[in-house]
Amino acid sequence: MKNTIEKLEGTSLNITTEKKNQLKSLFPSVFTESKNDNGELVESIDFEKLKAELGVFSDAYENRRERYNMDWPGKKESLRLIQTPSTATLKPSKEESVNFDTTENLFIEGDNLEVLKLLQKSYYGKVKMIYIDPPYNTGKEFIYPDNYSESLETYLQYAGLADKEGKKFSTNTANEGRFHTKWLNMMYPRLYLARNLLKEDGAIFISIDDNEVSNLRKICDEIFGEENFLTTFMWKRKKETSNDSKNVAIQGEYILSYAKSNAANFKNESLSEEYIQASYEKPNKEFPLGKWRPVPITVSKGLSGGGYEYSITTPKGNTHNRIWSYPEKSFFELKEKGLIYWGKDKSGIPQRVMYAHDSKGQPTTNYWDNTSSNKEGKKIILDLFGDNYFDTTKPLKLINRLLSLIIDDEDIILDFFSGSSTTAHAVMHHNSNDGCNNKFILIQLPEPCAKDSEAFKAGYKTIADIGKERIRRVINKINKEKEGKLDLDNSNQDLGFKVLKLDKSNFKQWQKLDPETSSEKIATQLELHIDHINPNASQEDLLYEILIKAGFMPTEKIETIQLANTPVFSIAEGGLLICLAKKITKELIHDVIKAEPMQFICLDSAFGSDDQFKINIVQTIKDYNMSREKHNQIEFKTI
Repeated sequence: MKNTIEKLEGTSLNITTEKKNQLKSLFPSVFTESKNDNGELVESIDFEKLKAELGVFSDAYENRRERYNMDWPGKKESLRLIQTPSTATLKPSKEESVNFDTTENLFIEGDNLEVLKLLQKSYYGKVKMIYIDPPYNTGKEFIYPDNYSESLETYLQYAGLADKEGKKFSTNTANEGRFHTKWLNMMYPRLYLARNLLKEDGAIFISIDDNEVSNLRKICDEIFGEENFLTTFMWKRKKETSNDSKNVAIQGEYILSYAKSNAANFKNESLSEEYIQASYEKPNKEFPLGKWRPVPITVSKGLSGGGYEYSITTPKGNTHNRIWSYPEKSFFELKEKGLIYWGKDKSGIPQRVMYAHDSKGQPTTNYWDNTSSNKEGKKIILDLFGDNYFDTTKPLKLINRLLSLIIDDEDIILDFFSGSSTTAHAVMHHNSNDGCNNKFILIQLPEPCAKDSEAFKAGYKTIADIGKERIRRVINKINKEKEGKLDLDNSNQDLGFKVLKLDKSNFKQWQKLDPETSSEKIATQLELHIDHINPNASQEDLLYEILIKAGFMPTEKIETIQLANTPVFSIAEGGLLICLAKKITKELIHDVIKAEPMQFICLDSAFGSDDQFKINIVQTIKDYNMSREKHNQIEFKTI
């Protein structure tokens, strides 16, 4: 630790720096130091050496003009946008939440691009499943702006959080010259950032229709890797055969699925009642324990893998000499248990009896024609609200089926186009049925409801308002169903959600100034830097911004403790200590060191103008860290 205090970065994770660090861990020798135009030593990458390390010794490939790739106008700007950290924050909204202090579920209202950036530090590699139902680019639905140079400002103006006239979000019509590129520029950075959040055994599912399925497949191949493509699910979204376009009744849609890596695997699906009815026999006197079916146990001679050759005599005295899949001892054990079927006349080739309740399920298919329909999704909204406030909601059974393929327990599920909050409903439904405690993160833009819509008349001004209210009603419904029941399996189920809203940082950002900037403007910036906290920000607003930008989840348990008679926020059982007091004392630092947190963050202004005291504090923590092992050291930062 230097004799200066490190400042907490007021931005989201810097993707460029993160990628460079990953490259450095693989190829440290390609990083060199060189002098820039100002004579300062800077780190740079020797790309020729990197090519040599990768076994590329010829420039022939580089000189080729033509190569297979996916390109479109604006792609470079999308890549630059990914690499531009966010300075925004997420402000808590307790009054709109349920069980705010204890829940680990999140509903985040705001532009999902900015929010995904803010989640990079705290959720990097921690999400098991992502499901999204983005705009299909039909020319009618809401689309994000084509110019992302000021996306936070654009969002704030759109959401009514800024007064100036600015860019507006609008529909993307097919007669515009950049119809497909606007959609690609919207999707590409969001999918890129989303991939970072997935666990190694995680997967993403994306709903789409014919309009952009081919483009979506190409950009996903680029972002996730073509080798990580799992399948395209085709599901029947409606039963009607009305003529939709070009004399074709469009009954289906697609769900593209990609893994983070080859560590991801789909589970077997439970046997459906329809499958059991069609494939299993009814119980009888011989096999009374449930529905059953005979399974062959012979092995063809032409197949590799061998088998066991011996003779079996049937109850009628017939002898079958074949190659069997079971050793002779195992076969007679099955026979003793009454698990061998000999055919109707008791003389046939023996088969093993499999009961439906003992089945481990079966692999899923990529064609789902009997899962549910959008009409059933609308019916759920009608049952919850008493009116149809949302036309395009996905059916609950569809999302539940996707969940069952990949999640276990204590997993995190993300949906950053959350719409009416079907994903949150599905996660809570799945937890309630299976005794799990998985968590959800939903992100939704406060897209306005049409003023002539029934939802607006009922008081729901935005799609986000409908989504939040749906979660509240689902929680109430589950709680009512649990009343009077001994529910040991679901006693720890998280029936709450924390609402956070995207907004400007609570800390005035230091602006980069040109060399020709006037002395008056420099003086103004210096004044802002001295008193850099928004006077309207609450302590809770400051706390959540520091929490997120320090890399801690906003769902971590927060307690207020007293150290040297000063209130201090303790996060993650003391892993992070945050002090927002206006004055720091020597006694407080002594108690902080005694508490041994991983990080301690306080306001820079709390030291006043006493630079010597600040230096002494830095030296005190430095001396402590030198006496400890690396993993027990305290990281000290100010903001």
